[in-house]
Amino acid sequence: MNAETVIKLAEQGVYTTLIISAPLLLLALIVGLIVSIFQATTQIQEQTLAFVPKIVAVMVGLIFFGPWMLTTLVTYTLNIFQNLSRYIG
Repeated sequence: MNAETVIKLAEQGVYTTLIISAPLLLLALIVGLIVSIFQATTQIQEQTLAFVPKIVAVMVGLIFFGPWMLTTLVTYTLNIFQNLSRYIG
C-alpha cells in the first residue's frame, strides 16, 4: 500500500464524515441562530433555552436524515471491506 492509496482512503473518510454530519450541524446552527435572535430581542438570558431546541431539532433531523446517513456510512464501510485484500496485499 503506497502513500497515494492512504491519502485517498483518508480523503474518502473525511469526506464521508463531513457529508454525514453536515445536515445535523447545519440544523443545529440554524436553530441556535433563531433562538439567539429570540433571546436578544426579548432579553431573556436563560442558558437552557439555547440547548433544548437544538437537541430537539437534532433528534428530528436524525429521524429524517438517519436512513440516508446510515446508507452512506454502510456504503463507505462496504467499499473498505471489499477492497481490503487490495489494500493489505
